[in-house]
Amino acid sequence: MTSKLLQSIVCFTFAVGCCCANLLGEEFRVYELGQLPNDSRLADAKDLNGYFPFKVPASAAAWEAHADDLRRRVKVATGVWPLPQRTPMNPVIYGKVQRPGFTVEKVYFESMPDHFVTGLLFRPDDGKQNVKRPAVLCPHGHGGRLQDYGEANMAKLIESGAEKFEKSGRFPKLARCAQLARIGCVTFIFDMLGYADSGQINRQLAHGFAKQRPEFESKESWGLYSAQSESRLQSIMGIQTWNSIRCLDFLEQLPDVDGKRMAVTGGSGGGTQTILLCAIDPRPIAAFPNGMVSTSMQGGCTCENCTLLRVDSGNVELAALFAPKPQAMTAANDWTKEMMTKGYPELQQLYGMLGAQDNVYCREMTHFPHNYNYVSRATMYDWFNKHMQLGIDGPVIEEDWEPLTVEEYSVWNGEHPAPEGGEKHERYLTKYMAEESDKQLAAIAPKDAASLGKFREVIGGAFRSIIGRDVPAFDDIQRTKVDKQQQAGYILFEDFLRLQSKGEEIPIISLFPTGTTWNGDVVIWADGAGKRGMFNDSGQLRSEVRRLIDGGASIVAPDLFQQGEFLPGHQPLVEQPVVKNPREAAAYTFCYNDTVFVRRVHDILTLVSFIRNDEHAPKHLHLIGANGAGPVAAAARAIAGSQIDKAAIDTQGFRFADVTSYRDPNFLPGAVKYGDLPSLLALSAPNALWIGGENGKLHKTVRQAYKSENSSKQASSSSLQTSADAAVDWLLSGQ
Repeated sequence: MTSKLLQSIVCFTFAVGCCCANLLGEEFRVYELGQLPNDSRLADAKDLNGYFPFKVPASAAAWEAHADDLRRRVKVATGVWPLPQRTPMNPVIYGKVQRPGFTVEKVYFESMPDHFVTGLLFRPDDGKQNVKRPAVLCPHGHGGRLQDYGEANMAKLIESGAEKFEKSGRFPKLARCAQLARIGCVTFIFDMLGYADSGQINRQLAHGFAKQRPEFESKESWGLYSAQSESRLQSIMGIQTWNSIRCLDFLEQLPDVDGKRMAVTGGSGGGTQTILLCAIDPRPIAAFPNGMVSTSMQGGCTCENCTLLRVDSGNVELAALFAPKPQAMTAANDWTKEMMTKGYPELQQLYGMLGAQDNVYCREMTHFPHNYNYVSRATMYDWFNKHMQLGIDGPVIEEDWEPLTVEEYSVWNGEHPAPEGGEKHERYLTKYMAEESDKQLAAIAPKDAASLGKFREVIGGAFRSIIGRDVPAFDDIQRTKVDKQQQAGYILFEDFLRLQSKGEEIPIISLFPTGTTWNGDVVIWADGAGKRGMFNDSGQLRSEVRRLIDGGASIVAPDLFQQGEFLPGHQPLVEQPVVKNPREAAAYTFCYNDTVFVRRVHDILTLVSFIRNDEHAPKHLHLIGANGAGPVAAAARAIAGSQIDKAAIDTQGFRFADVTSYRDPNFLPGAVKYGDLPSLLALSAPNALWIGGENGKLHKTVRQAYKSENSSKQASSSSLQTSADAAVDWLLSGQ
């Protein structure tokens, strides 16, 4: 297909409105009337209470490749891909108090300018001077670092064996810090957002958010949980992950800490933080994520969920990213109770395959409810003693101590006043994170071959994590023929494709020219109205489609997910479905499920594989994205690359930044952070691209990507350079 023909087709197509649904809904159905595609995606969305098995790859090499992709996905999901700039922490350590064998000091520092991390620093007090000690970071989990069982409950806890001491046992989070200090570890327990002295973001917002706030939805100033924040991957979980990274920075710079011997342990929500930190930060050498490594419930709080994180994954697999380094945990009478048969055997298998089976351990303690109690802590002490080389003979026995007073454990006081928080701080924080990210990513905008490579690594890598799939294997696709009709000048085929491993089906209509010889070109027609977008109100081919057929090309038009035959009455999808959780946070759905937008991209990728490997061996495969499907087509092209020879994308001026609800079918987590639609278009370089809907203006990122690619491939890819230049000149000329 010539660029001139492609131009005339696209220009005409983009000016045409939606077709009549009723006539086409009956005349060009692939399925029987009333029948929906047999598609797994039409089932209820998966939620945090689903089943999340870990399937161990067949080889160490396969695991390493998968782990690299998964680790990048965790970083993208938590907003730390690429890693943000480390700003000065300005740590303050003061208010030392003495207990037998250890000291406690108050700490606050800035993980970001004017955003403070607070906590308590426990240090050994054994008389040794000028020594570098191992360090342990303790994210505390729900209940806060000051969790208090209450005096009235201690007798029962002691009787059950869950605790041993009436005084220190009342405060289990601090008890583990004290004992770790006694056995030689500098230990820092820091506040989760909304707990104890971390009040700049309150507990209700961080852990109890339930209702969307329209007043926090604006491109100029927005709040957490909004479509704006989700489009930039700003979340409570992400902020806490960054705080965790900065806590390791804080420990590492202490003069009495050996930065090569740091470990992390937390329980419940702190276990979730431990899993994520150890998955993405290379510094910890041992871990004890307690109470959250499970194939069952994955964490019920808004602080434990963020969009993208657990799509096709789960906590056991995320914990596996720490392999082969030493990692232990316990199974209790909670959502972890099946770990001994579901989860732990797979971790053992992985560690064994990596030659380190003794480096993973799960202790069965299902006679206790959800906990990080005296017995669990004892398991952790012995694990760290062994793997951090603490040199203690025999088991570590926890000792009692006098609890801290309010004055001793409170970070903020008259001399150290609490910083400003509330709505103003929330808006400041989201804006600060966005501006810093924008600066960071602007620095890698394509300018030459080297910067283009970095752009592809960072931006392209991010979108690969967001889309979460490549072009699938052809042998995984099954075609079912439904009907064949001879029409004037072409044959119309009705089929559906099934991606067998995913249980996904796509109804398609294919047009094959008979009035002229097929020229070997196949065009995927991605339309906002689905496959009926090829036809006019009378059920006849649009004139531009007819011209394409008469020119010798074959056309394949799908109903992408939640288009056409996926929907009763062919009415366009206005609001995408979410899980039954009544709390209106995007992460409760899209932590575990792809968005409609992403699923539509997947469908195009399935089509690409099917056509590219078809027995008729097409010479060229082209893609047209029209009538609202331009952004989906752009994303598919960014993933498929040269497997699509030419792409014509009508953007209709769309930007992901204009999406105001996470239920919008065009909602795409992270899209704004990584440069919005122009970045997706730029990732097409150096392959032929025509862009419409931009008022004759080519975005700088797209222009520079093509120029950078061409300047670096003048000798080896002249044909590609010519195609790319033609597409760019085509847009700039306004033709």
